[in-house]
Amino acid sequence: MRLLMRWVINAAALFVAALIVPGITITDQDGWVAVFVMAAVFGLVNAFIRPILTLLSCPLVLLTLGLFTLVINAFCLSLSSWIAQNWFGAGFVVSGFFPALIGGIVVSIVSFLLSTFLADEDERKPRRD
Repeated sequence: MRLLMRWVINAAALFVAALIVPGITITDQDGWVAVFVMAAVFGLVNAFIRPILTLLSCPLVLLTLGLFTLVINAFCLSLSSWIAQNWFGAGFVVSGFFPALIGGIVVSIVSFLLSTFLADEDERKPRRD
């Protein structure tokens, strides 16, 4: 259930980013399918590739006091868009670095807010360890 909720939250955050950020567009006729495919690809990229990038760029992250993480987010969003377009034919286009950078910030903020308001009952209860 938690995985499905994260997928829907990512899809909603990507949809908001496509609405707000110029340079992020949905070109598919069936836009929701493109958004959900992109959300699945984005989740996989964040699960497998982002930790490797963060580990490899740890000195830059420390040197910039964490601001390089925004560049990693932008790269992951661009890579996810490229994979969704070329491998799955989804029409979710991120055209350039600055739309990816702003889109990554928007996706992070929206997904944080939605995760806060849509938390499961199990997550709200304090654990007794």
